[in-house]
Amino acid sequence: MTREHVLEVVTRHLVDTIEELEGVEIDPVKSMKDLGANSLDIVEVVSCSMRELKVKVPRSELNQLNNINELVELLHKSVQEKEAAAD
Repeated sequence: MTREHVLEVVTRHLVDTIEELEGVEIDPVKSMKDLGANSLDIVEVVSCSMRELKVKVPRSELNQLNNINELVELLHKSVQEKEAAAD
């Protein structure tokens, strides 16, 4: 799975959760809070993204993230590790 696919998943869940982002270009350098997400929105986006990608990431790692790019990198790394373990 490509990093771009992971970014699409996160972006889709972000737009689904925060309706004001519908049709808005999302800059992955920004944090979800910068885009208007509250803490419950962030939990929803991360949970839905992990569920769709079929990965789990420890909360301690999630707490260290500063922006969408960092979330995408972490999820992509988890997907790659899972795929490698399945081979």
